[in-house]
Amino acid sequence: MSVDSLTTRPVVLPEVDGPVPTPWVAVCRLDDLVPERGAAALVAGAQVALFRLPGAGAIPTGTATGAMPTGTATGAMPTGTATGAMPTDTDEVLAVQQLDPFMEAHVMSRGIVGSRGDTPTVASPLLKQVFDLRTGRCLEPVGRAPRHLRTWRVRLENGVVLVAAPPDPPLSDDPGDRADPADQASRAAGSAS
Repeated sequence: MSVDSLTTRPVVLPEVDGPVPTPWVAVCRLDDLVPERGAAALVAGAQVALFRLPGAGAIPTGTATGAMPTGTATGAMPTGTATGAMPTDTDEVLAVQQLDPFMEAHVMSRGIVGSRGDTPTVASPLLKQVFDLRTGRCLEPVGRAPRHLRTWRVRLENGVVLVAAPPDPPLSDDPGDRADPADQASRAAGSAS
């Protein structure tokens, strides 16, 4: 059957009191993502870069995989040691746009994962601008006017990574924009009164 032979009908959504529920798209299994490495995905027609960050109990950054404790015979693995970061219930997956806003190339999943204090970051693989992975804010524009990344909400259910189909609203250049969700709610409540 060809695409031309398919007919489409409009989808009628039932009326809902309150906000419309967010559609979530199952993208992959958590085990498919390598800790501290990016992976590209297509979510509702948008290219998204996913990053898995190890939680408490995972092998910390900089620890050699299969590193031997002092006094262990060469080539002997300690009992129970894995060859990579073990998934935990506290692993976090973050999603930003795949498009590098400075070079307009879909490469962010190939970026370098790091941190600025407690803030997880990704550096563009092209010009090395650094972005906050949680908010998309450009932290180091490397001599250019800041441009920010769009972000997507992510949740984990039974080992499956789900990404919200619509992205979060884009950031403005206001330094306080989307800095803290609780602060956003209080600002929204303040502007409503």
